Amino acid sequence: MELNCFKCSELLVVIEPISRKEECPKCMSDVRCCRNCIFYDAKVYNECREPQAERILEKERSNLCDFFKPGRKSALVQEDKEKQKAAAEALFKSFKKS
Repeated sequence: MELNCFKCSELLVVIEPISRKEECPKCMSDVRCCRNCIFYDAKVYNECREPQAERILEKERSNLCDFFKPGRKSALVQEDKEKQKAAAEALFKSFKKS
C-alpha cells in the first residue's frame, strides 16, 4: 500500500498491518498515527470521523487505535488546504487595499 507522510509528504510504501514502530525514512515521524489515518479530520469532534474510536490526544504519535486505516492523501490534502487559504487571504488583502 502507498500513503503520504503527514509531515513531509514523502510517498511511503508500507505493508499492512503497519507496525507501531514504523517511521518515515525522510523525517522519522511515526507512520501509524492519527494524522495518517483515513478517519482523521481536524474539523470534527476529537479530530476523528470514527465514532467508536477512543480519544487520542497526540495525533502525530504512534498509537494502538483499532480503527486505524492508512489514508493515501493525508498530508497532501492538508497542504492543499493551506495553499488555498493563503490564496484566499491574499485575494481579500488586495480588495481591502483598493
